[in-house]
Amino acid sequence: MHVVIMGCGRVGSTLAHSLEQQGHTVAVIDQDPKAFRRLGSGFGGRRVTGVGFDQDTLREAGIEEAGAFAAVSSGDNSNIIAARVAREMFGIENVAARIYDPKRAEVYQRLGIPTVATVRWTSDQMMRRLLPSGAEPLWRDPSGGVQLAEVHTSEAWVGHKVSSLQEETGVRVAFITRLGEATLPTSQTVLQEGDLVHVMVRCDSVAAVEAAFAKGPGEAQS
Repeated sequence: MHVVIMGCGRVGSTLAHSLEQQGHTVAVIDQDPKAFRRLGSGFGGRRVTGVGFDQDTLREAGIEEAGAFAAVSSGDNSNIIAARVAREMFGIENVAARIYDPKRAEVYQRLGIPTVATVRWTSDQMMRRLLPSGAEPLWRDPSGGVQLAEVHTSEAWVGHKVSSLQEETGVRVAFITRLGEATLPTSQTVLQEGDLVHVMVRCDSVAAVEAAFAKGPGEAQS
């Protein structure tokens, strides 16, 4: 797949190399030609100097044959405008924009523009490490009804099957992080000490789910 990236900062250059390593073709757009130094001599994609939401610049980057577009410059407004141009003018379905302002990110997310709120994401990651008992959302659907959350699990669940945890709490376990690696559980997967459990849950049920996870087997519904 051909991917166009607007912004050749640390995120854009890292994303470009990662995509290229997976066999995709990549074009990177930036207003400052000096920014392309971050790509290094090993980068085989296109380097396009220009404004990322200018249609001619996008065409030069191959937007018309692209399957995805990422707007990761340092400007929120530029990222959103570019994302909308890519989607609405060129029909690119896989579009994502990096946004620093979390309030803006929520608005655009609900308008159907996938966003990555940098500051909010980093803050949430820190919160999950500092306060492991909280269920800060890893992801929330645009309607605000369902979220993916990491929920602290009582040690009483260690040695019990994931299926039991799901039946007693009414959630869907999406994946488990074990020894630093994510794994997809089966009905026979047994919870181990140190597991980080990530669940899909309704936003209005988070508090009840946290309370259920804090209890042991047989107590979750009591």
